[in-house]
Amino acid sequence: MTAEPSAADEAWMRRAIELSRLCPPSHTAFSVGAVIVDAEGNEIANGYSREMDEHVHAEESALAKLATDDARLGSATIYSTLEPCAKRRSRPRTCTELILAAGIPRVVIAWREPDLFVTDVDGVEVLRSSEVAVIELPHISAEVRKANAHLPGIAE
Repeated sequence: MTAEPSAADEAWMRRAIELSRLCPPSHTAFSVGAVIVDAEGNEIANGYSREMDEHVHAEESALAKLATDDARLGSATIYSTLEPCAKRRSRPRTCTELILAAGIPRVVIAWREPDLFVTDVDGVEVLRSSEVAVIELPHISAEVRKANAHLPGIAE
C-alpha cells in the first residue's frame, strides 16, 4: 500500500467530511466522518461520530457495519476526517486498535487531533509503528475544523 496520496483520496475525504456534518453536536467531542473503501474503489461502509450512540466514534461506527472477517478489509483504505484515537475513556478499544484488528493497511486523515480532550495524541504514530500506511491531507483540514467550530478553541 502506498504512503502517498492517490488521485481518489481527496474525493473520498470530502465524502467523509460530508458525513462529519451529520454528527449531533457535542461540546465534549469532535464531529468526525469515516468511509471505508475497498481495493477496487467501492465504498463498503461509512460512519460518523455519535451515529449509533453518544459515545461511538466515526471509525468504530463504520467498522461495526462490516463483519470482522470481511476479506475486503485486508486491502481497504479508511478515510477519517480526524486522526483515529489511540486513547479513549468511553470504550474499551480505541479506533487505532479497531483498525489494526480489522487489518486495514491504509488510513487517510485530514487533521491531526488537537490536544483538546486528550493530551499527547499519537494515533498516527501508533498506526505507523504497526506498519499501516498513514496519509495526511492537511490542505483540506480547514473544512474539518469548520465542522468542529462548535468546540472551544477550534477556529474555522
